[in-house]
Amino acid sequence: MKRCVLLSSLLLLAGLNLYAAEPPQVKVAQGTLQGTRDADLYLFRGVPFAAPPVGNLRWRPPQPAASWKGVRNADAFAARCMQRPVFSDMRFRSNGISEDCLYLNVWTSTLDASARQPVLVYFYGGGFIAGDGSEFRYDGASMARRGITTVTVNYRLDVFGMLAHPELTKESPAHASGNYTLLDQAAALKWVRTNIAAFGGDPQRITIAGESAGSMSVSGLMASPLSKDLIAGAIGESGSALFNLMPLSKGEENGVAFMKAAGATSVAELRRMPAEQLLELAGREGMPRTTIIQDGLFFTEAPAQTFAQGRQAHVPLLVGSNSQENWYGGVLGQEPPTPANYARVLKTRFGDVDAARLMKLYPGNTDEEVMRSGTALAGDMFLGYVTWKWAELHTATGNAPTYYYYYSHPRPVTVAEPNKPADPGAVHSAEIEYAMGNLATNKVFKWTPADYQVSAVMQDYFANFIRHGNPNDEHLQDWAPYGDAGHPRMTIDVEPKLAPDAHRERYELLREIIDGVGPRG
Repeated sequence: MKRCVLLSSLLLLAGLNLYAAEPPQVKVAQGTLQGTRDADLYLFRGVPFAAPPVGNLRWRPPQPAASWKGVRNADAFAARCMQRPVFSDMRFRSNGISEDCLYLNVWTSTLDASARQPVLVYFYGGGFIAGDGSEFRYDGASMARRGITTVTVNYRLDVFGMLAHPELTKESPAHASGNYTLLDQAAALKWVRTNIAAFGGDPQRITIAGESAGSMSVSGLMASPLSKDLIAGAIGESGSALFNLMPLSKGEENGVAFMKAAGATSVAELRRMPAEQLLELAGREGMPRTTIIQDGLFFTEAPAQTFAQGRQAHVPLLVGSNSQENWYGGVLGQEPPTPANYARVLKTRFGDVDAARLMKLYPGNTDEEVMRSGTALAGDMFLGYVTWKWAELHTATGNAPTYYYYYSHPRPVTVAEPNKPADPGAVHSAEIEYAMGNLATNKVFKWTPADYQVSAVMQDYFANFIRHGNPNDEHLQDWAPYGDAGHPRMTIDVEPKLAPDAHRERYELLREIIDGVGPRG
């Protein structure tokens, strides 16, 4: 009798283990997906959200993904979009590059549709010419373990994502071309809104986030009529599209030049050319640049105007930039950092009056001060100012709180060169691993307990914001909205500190100089 009971128990345990080992499946609009397990998480990688933008679909808005019969494996990252190896800090888990790249990835702790977890959709950076949702620094596992269904999205890059041309405009029902990059992102958001409940997410609580080009994308998605109603919150890390976008006419002009350089006489010919040939051509020195433009479809007006008039998504915004977004060479070029060179470069670039005004806020009386002020000015002109402008406009017109930060924690020394001094400030993109809880995936740096402490705090702020539209909880330094008295800004470092925005005067001056708003002295 005991032997029978023991045998029954073993068979039951074997059945439970077999059940536990079964790959997870979900049903989405196109069919059934089969993912993988990672301890307590469910992972679905390489999920198509749009049709492959190849052949006649090259340089067209994304089309719906095709349905499939049976079960589709979603157990590996898809190929990254066409790109050149331009950034040494990008570490991919995808297998190669391809035009067939419109896929997303999901990390979640539950597949219960009634769980209604908050959702994070993260758009990678890379200057719109590189990047991928498979990068280690964007891994969604840490956020998923905090009860947030996390998604990373691939989108077309470089000439494949941004080419405008009169022929493309003519064939478009909206009389628009370019911005396929942003249209891909909007299509991904629509797919997530439709299907994320199957992954335990709440389609009404989608927060979008991104860094650098991804941050610019987030500001654009807040402004676009194609996407602004799909989101419940937004996070921007170092960058915004609230600047003077290239007009469609200039984008078309650049597209004509590209076609001529390619030796083609029509868009049809360009569509028949190998993707590798077009990518190589786009990277040649002297080629006209492709960038996001005011196309008339994704952007029906200048996004700065959209925000100024309060026509953007009225959702909470968490936004900020880093203490070392650029270095003094961004102002001085190859000139040595001396007071004489600094004064001369500022006068040449800005004129005597504005140079004198800048020198008051970015002084350069010694070599050391030139390096420090030159780094600050270069960083502000690169991304600090436009990020502040986004915070400023949304605070004024967004009908929702804006939480503004300044990330100042430098990364530690590297494993390979431990005796080489670390950067004095937080360089561009340095905060990503901290915010997403992925320090351990980056083997380049010798992370310290202080780094993990900063990461825990920053991720807590981000996770709280994704859950509630408010970064605060009882365990953290209180973070007041930017619209409160004194324009409070949170400095994120080992000891977070809330204080009035110390750089506001600098940004107000840059607004006068760059945008021509207000007196010029």
